[in-house]
Amino acid sequence: MKEKKLKVLLGGRIKFFRLRRQFSQAGLAEKADISITFLSNIERGNNYPQAGTLCNIAQALGVEIWELFKEDNTFDGEAAIIDRISADYSKQVNNALTSVYKKYRSEKK
Repeated sequence: MKEKKLKVLLGGRIKFFRLRRQFSQAGLAEKADISITFLSNIERGNNYPQAGTLCNIAQALGVEIWELFKEDNTFDGEAAIIDRISADYSKQVNNALTSVYKKYRSEKK
């Protein structure tokens, strides 16, 4: 496996487990004792964490390290589902914020 493919696989698996656990990037970064920027770069396949950081990420996600490298056929389907759930979640949050904002504005008048 080429290095770039490994980075992309690892980043995708970390994102998959992060979303499955309903962690934000900030939440996982804090639990793993890394910066949000570094986590974002890992998830996009731009950076590769050192062994200690990888252990921290796996522990924060509640998975074994090998699970972060597991390549299987269901991963692409899972990623699509996660993307759809993430989009739905974002839409719901935006709707809720809009509703709260409108209520706040009407009470201020």
